[in-house]
Amino acid sequence: MKKETIIKNGITFGSALAMVISYTNWHSIFWAIVHGLLGWVYVIYYIIFH
Repeated sequence: MKKETIIKNGITFGSALAMVISYTNWHSIFWAIVHGLLGWVYVIYYIIFH
């Protein structure tokens, strides 16, 4: 597997994970989209503060 493919898949997974966590936590599609754009930043924030 190419390095670019691995990085792209990781970014995509981070965005999807952020959206699921956000929607489960806030029950808002708007915030899920915003947090999906932030991706891994929101996932790490959620792990640290929740």
